[in-house]
Amino acid sequence: MNTKPWRQRVREEEELLEQLQAQVSEAAKRRASALAEGVAELGSVYKVAKDLGKPWTTVSQAIKKHGPAGTGPETTE
Repeated sequence: MNTKPWRQRVREEEELLEQLQAQVSEAAKRRASALAEGVAELGSVYKVAKDLGKPWTTVSQAIKKHGPAGTGPETTE
């Protein structure tokens, strides 16, 4: 049986959610950086997406949303 008051449990869960959201944000940035590196290596978003078995729009959007400024992906083959 849970002995903590509900307010304390809510506070603890909110803190955990904040920590998890920060971790997700950092992971998305690292992923975007890796995807951008793949684009630099392979030459296009399309080639990276094909290599990963993902839609090119997913790769492109991840780089645009979470990548460093000025690293817009090249979408041509």
